[in-house]
Amino acid sequence: MNAEKLTQLFDPVIASLGLECLGVEFVASRGSGLVRVYIDVADRNVTVDDCEAVSREISGILDVNDPISGRYTLEVSSPGFDRPLFTPAQFARFIGESAKVNVNLAVNGRRRFQGAIVRVDGDSIVLAQDGSEVAIAHSNIEKAKLVPDFSAIDPAPKPKGAKPGKTKKKP
Repeated sequence: MNAEKLTQLFDPVIASLGLECLGVEFVASRGSGLVRVYIDVADRNVTVDDCEAVSREISGILDVNDPISGRYTLEVSSPGFDRPLFTPAQFARFIGESAKVNVNLAVNGRRRFQGAIVRVDGDSIVLAQDGSEVAIAHSNIEKAKLVPDFSAIDPAPKPKGAKPGKTKKKP
């Protein structure tokens, strides 16, 4: 079973919980595989309770349908700062933001790209790479994720009277 088919299997039950299934990663390995499900919600942050509810529902689906042979670990996660991107619509939502993209078949001699998402043309994702634009077919994308811009985050305020490099000694 591939990740796309698992996404189709999980999507309706996740939607019934008021959440969005961003996508599924399935990593098969000898002895034990990994099924990682990314969920999101539009008007608030994903909570641990959301992850637990989705995990319970998906476990039931996996038990009934048995789409994966052998042992596997199920993980349900929020997308986090370095949000994975699974669909052209998700890329379009983050136009202007920086993304890392790995492709299956080389494009212009490269398999790894990092740059701003310029636009989505149908099924092609256009990134700014090294001063020019590169179009990547969505079907050629192996893995993609946003690159968080931590420079936009203000550092935590320092306590009143604190000086850099100085610490209080205990009496």
